[in-house]
Parts: sequence; C-alpha cells; structure tokens
Amino acid sequence: MKIVHISTQDINGGAALAAYRLHRGLQRMGHESSMFVATRSSGDPTVVAFAPPTDFANRMRRRLRRGRIARDFAKYRASRPAGYEQFSDDRSCHKGTILSQLPPCDVINLHWIADFVDYEGFFNAMPHGTPIVWRLADMNAFTGGCHYDHDCGRLINGCGVCPQLGSTDPEDLSRQVWKRKQAVFGALETNRLHIVALCRWMLKLVKDSPLLSRFPVTLIPNGVDLEEFAPRDRRLAREVLGIPQGAQVVMFVSDDVTNRRKGFSLLLQALSGLMQTHDLFLVSVGKGKPPATGPIPCLHMGHVNNDRWLSLVYSAADVFVIPSLQDNFPNTVLESMACGTPVIGFAVGGIPDMVRVGVTGLLAPPCDVDGLRVAISDLLRDPSRLATMRDHCRRIAVEEYSRELQVRRYSELYKSLV
Repeated sequence: MKIVHISTQDINGGAALAAYRLHRGLQRMGHESSMFVATRSSGDPTVVAFAPPTDFANRMRRRLRRGRIARDFAKYRASRPAGYEQFSDDRSCHKGTILSQLPPCDVINLHWIADFVDYEGFFNAMPHGTPIVWRLADMNAFTGGCHYDHDCGRLINGCGVCPQLGSTDPEDLSRQVWKRKQAVFGALETNRLHIVALCRWMLKLVKDSPLLSRFPVTLIPNGVDLEEFAPRDRRLAREVLGIPQGAQVVMFVSDDVTNRRKGFSLLLQALSGLMQTHDLFLVSVGKGKPPATGPIPCLHMGHVNNDRWLSLVYSAADVFVIPSLQDNFPNTVLESMACGTPVIGFAVGGIPDMVRVGVTGLLAPPCDVDGLRVAISDLLRDPSRLATMRDHCRRIAVEEYSRELQVRRYSELYKSLV
C-alpha cells in the first residue's frame, strides 16, 4: 500500500518526529510509505520536500497571499500576551499548489500541517477516491488558531474574544479562522476524513467539537522504539554524564524548555524545599536556556537528537517529571517508561493514559505544585517502590506501546478505508 504522510517538518519537533517514526515503521512492515513536507531536515530520500513553483505568476500569488495573512495577524501584535505558543491560520501562501507535487498514494495521512497545508485549497481539491487520515498532534485542527486552548473552552462556541490574541472582539481572527474551517469541514463528506486521536482526552475533544464530531475517529496511541529506548546501566549512565552516583536524579524534557505550557518553572517550585530532605540533582533536555535552578545542581543537556543517547539520560534518572499544564500524548512519557524510569506529572491530557498511579508513576491534580512536590518526595523516599515501578514501566511499554503495535493499527485502519 502506498501511504503519503504530510507534515510541515520531518524530524524537528515532537509531532514531526512522531510522524517520521510512524513512516519508518510502515516501511519496515513492507508498505510504500513516504513523507511530503515543507521543510526537510533529514537526509532520508523517502522524505520529499515541497518546492514552491518559481514562475512569476505563482511567486506573485504567494507574495500577495502571504501579505494578506500577515496583515490579519498584525492587528494583534501589540495585544497578544507573552508566553503563548504559535497561533496558526488555516490559510497558507501555497493555497492548492502543494497537490501538484504530492507523491502517488492510496492513503494520505496528515500530521502537524500548520503554515504548510491550506485547508480550503487542500480539502476542496483532493481527489474523491483518496482517503484522508488525520493524526491530531494537538488541538489546532478544531480551534480558531491556537494549538492548545489552555482550557478557555471558546472553541465549542466558535471562538472569538480570543485570550491568546488579547482580543475583546467577538469577530476577531480566531472567529474568522474557526468559521473558515467550519465551511471547509461542513462541505466535506463524512467518509472523506478519518480522525486519529492519540488519547482519551483528545478523543473526547473531537467528539465534542462542532467542527469534527461528524467524522469517524479512532484511538491509536503513539508507539515507541523499544530497542532505541531501553533501560541502560544506571551506574554507567551517571558516570558517562558526570552525575553523582548517590544523587536522587529528577529529569525534565521538552522540545523547548522555555515553553510555559510544559511547566519547567512549576517543577522548580515543586523541588524548592526538598533539598533539605533529598540529595537532588536535576537533568534538563531541550532547546532554550532553562531558568535558574537556585541551589539545585543542574545538568542542562540542550537539544538531544540521538535516541540511543537520550535513553542513556532517561536511564540515569530516578524519576521523570512532566509538569505540563495541557498536553496531548507526549512522546517523552513513553520514552521514559520504555527506559524503565517512573513518571510523575499533572493529570492533564493524555498523561493519565500512560501514567497509571502506583504502577508506572504518580499524578498530581492539574497545576497543584504542592501535590507535585509530595509525589516527587514520596517516590524518592521509597527505593523499593521505585524499583517495582521501573519493571512495570518497561513491561507496559512493551505490551501496549510498541512501535510494531502502533504500525499494525494504522495498517489495519488504512486497509479498512481503501
């Protein structure tokens, strides 16, 4: 079967990397899988980068369209509060031109497509005989532009007065984007689009969405490469990384450690006061400069793009903490579990699907810093419980979240649609 995965990036960012890993897994199963992207960072020849047409007419159309989109966003440059993530329009300067370069396929699988795929130009022009699967990496497909709504809930009523734009206008850009998406999805036959949710949280959001609830949806969690992410010798890992052998190591990972939604500052608040009772050592991984950790010794690894090396870092930690304020189905939790490292986090998004309390880790109520602190302290105080959890983490990763199982589920879905 020929599958084309459409993604803005191929390996940069968690969503793109998840798409690339699925693509590679399908290839290993024998499918003719390829990726079609706006920006290619890998050297993989099965990843095809879109080449915008260079003739004068197309260049002018892109320029004019890019200018219109920029002007619409410029209205909120001064009002938009700091700390929010990307806000994405449904339009792209490419309009429908990407379809002319799309590789031949039996199934199209969309992933994270912001700033690349133009909703109207893509969905209105797609051939009727080609099924479209959309793996939702975040909420953007059914919001007025945000990728996570921070629980504002306005997407149910069509957005407008958007807090992420700092807007008081009911007909602001978020409302306009939402209405354009409503028109595109409303004109689409229900059997033309199949949604894939990664977790129960996203499944419920899709079923409640005025934009997407009419389309079929399937729950397929991400998978993890159990050979690349596996328990390594803890003592050797700490020796290689220069971490004291007797320290109690807490790990934090984010694509960008400065991302407010990922909650690094909340982790530091939770760790404050524990130095008196625990020999803490913090390891952080991700782009950006982390905030000052005060008296807590910290090793900041920066961006790590080698899975085997990253598994060594997970293996050096006693616990992995994910204090996200809102999240879908973070790959980092699966990676930590596959390496046998228990996980502590807030009970938000898809995290409770993976973190089974008392089995693979502990959960605190959303944004409850004191609860997070207690969970970290309780687990670090109990080495025998930690050891049991390590075994459970690896076992559940193997039984429920292998890459092979994920790929089989997608393969069965594609076959049912074709």
